[in-house]
Amino acid sequence: MSGPPGKRCLVIYATAGRQLQWTLELPAEASIGDAIEAARHLAPHEDIPWESAPVGIFGELRSRAHIPAEGDRIELYRALPQDPKAKRRARLKGARRR
Repeated sequence: MSGPPGKRCLVIYATAGRQLQWTLELPAEASIGDAIEAARHLAPHEDIPWESAPVGIFGELRSRAHIPAEGDRIELYRALPQDPKAKRRARLKGARRR
């Protein structure tokens, strides 16, 4: 007889220089917050904003209470140094002045 059904999810955090990822076996009812807490225990010394980072699944923002599905890629997002749209506008504005 096997145990209760579960799910496997991936938790990802990327910086400019590297990508960190943890594959987790979770209970079926585990939330994104539960998955992040489990990953945190696997990497206690990493400098990751575990509690404050926005989170999502496959690029779409989600709450930490959201229940991910089997195989979901849970992402912790880092703050960008500059808004990409603002950066593009500034670059375009500079090009027009030339």
